[in-house]
Amino acid sequence: MILEMKVPSPGESITEVEIATWLVKDGDYVEKDQAIAEVDSDKATLELPAEQSGIITLKAEEGDAVEVGQVVCLIDTAAAKPAGGAAPEKPKAAETPAPEVKPVVVPSPAPVKTHATGTPSPAAKKILDEKNIAPAAVKGTGVGGRITKEDAVNAAPSMGTPTGGNRGTERKKLSMLRRKVAERLVSAKNETAMLTTFNEVDMSAIYALRAEYKDAFKDKHGVNLGFMSFFTKAVTRALALYPDVNSMIDGDNKISYDFCDISVAVSGPKGLMVPVVRNAEALSFRGVEAEIKRLAIRARDGQITVDDMTGGTFTISNGGVFGSMLSTPIINPPQSAILGMHNVVERPVVKEGQIVIAPVMYVALSYDHRIIDGRESVGFLVAVKEALENPVELLLDNNPAKGLEL
Repeated sequence: MILEMKVPSPGESITEVEIATWLVKDGDYVEKDQAIAEVDSDKATLELPAEQSGIITLKAEEGDAVEVGQVVCLIDTAAAKPAGGAAPEKPKAAETPAPEVKPVVVPSPAPVKTHATGTPSPAAKKILDEKNIAPAAVKGTGVGGRITKEDAVNAAPSMGTPTGGNRGTERKKLSMLRRKVAERLVSAKNETAMLTTFNEVDMSAIYALRAEYKDAFKDKHGVNLGFMSFFTKAVTRALALYPDVNSMIDGDNKISYDFCDISVAVSGPKGLMVPVVRNAEALSFRGVEAEIKRLAIRARDGQITVDDMTGGTFTISNGGVFGSMLSTPIINPPQSAILGMHNVVERPVVKEGQIVIAPVMYVALSYDHRIIDGRESVGFLVAVKEALENPVELLLDNNPAKGLEL
C-alpha cells in the first residue's frame, strides 16, 4: 500500500510551510513516528514524523514552499524492512563477460618543450616580486599557462586592493521563520510610533536576596532563583498600575487586558524565539522560574510550538546575557511595549551623599506612542525600578521566606 503523507497544519492561520531539512534520503526505510523532516512555518520550526513504516519516496526538495495538505512524500507500507535498516538494493543486470582486447602499441610523439602552468617569465617574475604578488595568484595566458609580462602588469594591485587571505562568499536562503521575523521587525519600525525611554536599576537588593536564599530556593523547588522572576513580578505589578502599557491597538479600537501574558525572548538553535508565560501575574517566584525553564528547554531542543508563542501582552528581552550594555528593543507586534534588560556592571553611584560602588543595570522600555503617552511609559519604568530596588517590600510583602515559599 502506498501512503501519501501530507503537510499537517502547524496552527491556525498558517497555510504554507517550507521544507527546511530532510532527515532521511529517498529510498530509505523509515519507522512509524520517526522524524523524517524539519519544516519551517512563519512562527516555528517543527518536525514531521512518519505516519507508517516503509520505504519512503520524497516528493519535495529542501527549500520548497509547500501548502498545508500538499503531498510531500510517499511511504510504501508493504515493503519489508531490509537487514540492517538500509533500503533494499536494486537488482543488478546480468553481467556479460567483456570481450578480450589485444594490446595495441602506439608510438609516443616527440616531446614538446613546455613551461609548468603558472611559471612566470623572467620579466613577469621581476614585476611580481616588486608588487609582492605570488605567481600562484596570477592566471597565465601564455603557452601552457605561462605568466607573461602583460599578465604580471595587469595583475599589479592598485592602491587598497587586498592581496592575501580568503575572500569567499556564500549565499544561503533565509528560513521561513527568519524571513517572517524580519518582516515583523520592519513592520514594527514602519507602522508604530516607537519611542524608547531609559532608566538604571541598582541591583544591590536583589543580589543580597539571591545570595541569602538561592541555595534554599533551589533545594526546595529544583530551579534557580534568577533575575527573570524578579523582573517578571516587577513588570506584572507595573502593568497593574499602568494598564495602558498592557493594551494594544486594533484599527480604531484599544484592547486592554486584565491578565499579563509575558512573552520572554529566548535564543534557540533556529534563532530568537518568544514563548509566552501565561497569567504571569498569578504565578509565584517558583512558578515563573519553572515555566521559563520549561520554555527555554523546549526552545533549545527545537520543540517550541506555535501555541507556545501565540499571544502575549508584553515582552521582556534580556540582552544582558550576551553582554549588551544598552539597546533600544523593537516592539513585538501587536503588543505595545517591550522591556529590555542589560548586563550588570559595578558603577559608582551616590547613596546618602556618598559615592559608593553598586551593581547597576540599564533598562529600556520601547513603546508605541500612539497608545502609550510619556507619563505612562516613564511611570511604568519607574515602577519597575522601584520594585527591583525594594523587592522585599514591593514584591515579597516584607517576608522573603514566605514570598519565596521556603
